[in-house]
Order: sequence, then C-alpha cells, then structure tokens
Amino acid sequence: MRKSCHDLKISREPLNQYGSLEKVIRDIRDHRPLDLNAEVWHAAHPKGTFEEWKTLARDCVLGGLHYDAGPLDLRAETLSREERDGFVLERVAFNTTPWFRVNGFLLLPTGVEYPVPGLVVFHAWGGPMLFGAGRIVNTGRDHPVLVAHREKVYSGNYLAEAFAKQGYGVIVISSYHFGERAPRGFADIPDAYDPFDTTVEEFEAIEAKVRSQLYIGVRQLNWAGTTWMGVFFGDDSRCIDYLLTRPEVDGDRIGCTGVSVGGWRTNMLAALDDRIKASVSVGWMTTCDYQQVYNVTGGVGTFCLLPGVWNRLDVPDLTIMSAPKACMVVSGTEDRLFAPEGQAEAARQIALGYDWAGCPDRFGDNRPDKVHCYDADIQRDAFAWFERFL
Repeated sequence: MRKSCHDLKISREPLNQYGSLEKVIRDIRDHRPLDLNAEVWHAAHPKGTFEEWKTLARDCVLGGLHYDAGPLDLRAETLSREERDGFVLERVAFNTTPWFRVNGFLLLPTGVEYPVPGLVVFHAWGGPMLFGAGRIVNTGRDHPVLVAHREKVYSGNYLAEAFAKQGYGVIVISSYHFGERAPRGFADIPDAYDPFDTTVEEFEAIEAKVRSQLYIGVRQLNWAGTTWMGVFFGDDSRCIDYLLTRPEVDGDRIGCTGVSVGGWRTNMLAALDDRIKASVSVGWMTTCDYQQVYNVTGGVGTFCLLPGVWNRLDVPDLTIMSAPKACMVVSGTEDRLFAPEGQAEAARQIALGYDWAGCPDRFGDNRPDKVHCYDADIQRDAFAWFERFL
C-alpha cells in the first residue's frame, strides 16, 4: 500500500523541488484520501466489483475534465487525396466542437482488404510547438527543426506513416496550441506566420513566444470553465467519430498511441472511451507521489492539471480503468522525466488492477533501456501489440 510521500526513496537526484515549501506540499499530498485509487478502494471494499470501481473512477475523471461540447455534426470533408508508397494520404477537415473545426490527415493503407483497423495517433508535446501533425506525417514540406525532432524521438520515421504501412487506417490532427492551432496575434506573436518558411532563428524566436503563453492558456481555459485535458479529450474522441464515418475502417477495431503527452492522451482516451480496444502508451507513466518528489516542473504539463481528480486517483488508475482493453505501457528506464521507482510502482499497480479485472494478459509492461522516445524498436513492439489485439 501507499507510503508517505516523505518516505519515498529514488535512485536519481530530484530534478526540481519546491524549496522551503517542499515539506508543505508533501504534507498536503499525504493528506489526500486517494479513495478512488484502485488498490485503496479494493482494500476498503473487499466485496466491491471491478466494474463498480471503474464506474466511480471514470465518473471522477470525466467530471474533472469540465468539458462537454454536446452532440454536433462533424461536417467532415476530404480536401485532397494523394497516392503515396504503401498508403493514400487524405487531407481532411471536421468539427470537434461548435467552436473548433480542425484539419487533419487520414492515412489509408493500399494493397489490403478493407475494412482495416483504425488508429488515433498523437504527436508529442515536447519539441517544435509550431508544428503539430506535421511532426508525424510527411506534409510534403520539411524544416531543420522537424528533421532533428524526428531523429531524436522517432528514429527519423514519420510515426503515422509507419502504422499506415502496417495496414492501419490512421487519423492525425494538430493539438490545441500546436501547429496551425498555435496562438497568433498577441504578446508579440505575429498575426500570421508559416513555420515552414522561417529560418531556424526566426522559428526559435516565435516558438519561444508561443511557448511562454502556456500558463495564460491554462488560466484562460480554466476561467472559461474547462481544462486543457478536457479540450484534448474532446478533440480525441471526435477523431474516433471521424474514423467511424469511413467505410475503409473497422469500427470494432480502433486503437490509439503516442509518446509523451501523446502517451498521456492515449491513457485518457483508452480509459474514457469504450470504442478504443487496444492502446500503446509511450513515455508518460509514473505515480503522482514519485513525480512530486522527482520532477514536477519538467514532467507535469498543463494538460495534467485536473483539480478534484488527483486527490482521489493516481495516474496508473487511468490504465487500470481501461481494462479489459489491451493496453501496453512503455516506460524507458533511461527516460529522465520520470523516476524508475515511479515507473515500477505504476506497473505494479496496473498489473494488480488487471488481475482484479480478470484479464492479466491484456496489460503489457514494457520497460526498455530507452530515453524519452518512440524509436524504431518501440515502434516494432507497438506493431506486434496491435497485430495481436486489433
């Protein structure tokens, strides 16, 4: 069972703490009831069922998102279509809310029998914020910062295209505050800019200004009555809606995957949307306590902030409430954003939760000797996982 936050030991030097207020924060954390943590709740309700816990936990997270755009017409359209090597690339557009109309990419494999399984594939948070979907889909244009990002994170591959060539129908959109959805026209950010047309120096100057507005973005969203993760989840669930409109995609075989915030969004979408049947989450798994002790500033982004949730649940509970979906969690042991002890404790809790749910073989604990990445080796592991379960 859970130790006091003060008693946690980690093998690495903490990356950041809170100075004279660190003890206060740990005292607050130790006071959290964590009553909806799967292990805590199961111990307190030995006759309670997994489904009873799952309903309570899911309701807590859904309520904490503070975001429900209600039903709407996607008004989906295909803007262009292009034959590529092993797949067709369509530029598409659809509504995710009454206030968002997003552009995206649909990749459909060629030389296969339709319908094929579908994947929602997410780009990362860290990296060039002025690019979104273009990080993992070849738009026909490139930039030195994109080349460097692909090499560092994806072994030089376009992640979405790698899955399309494996036989999946893939949908990709740019996240809120990224790519064409990044803010413009305030705080010295130009009214209009095309990041592909910038020099590296020009790119870095605009990027720094856009990134500096993340905190005001949190305040704006919260004051408007919602959360960053609520916006993400709203968009992500609409991507499934879009896949279901396509006859080339089998609506009973939908998965999701991504690295970093893409891993976090994978955890969330698998936890909250039953249309997801399998997932591979890369580079975002730990426990709240270990992350507090080790690295909040570098690892906990604006998308993590859900008041009323993390006092009752822990991060591993997201994957536990995904059961019986087939979920593989990839945690690189050399990923400096997370303490190895936090990764191990999260895996222990998830395995215990999947045992309770009666499907232990549907959780994959993958801890390669890797940094924070979704490289070619991890991609092959993901191919095998989805091949098995989709």
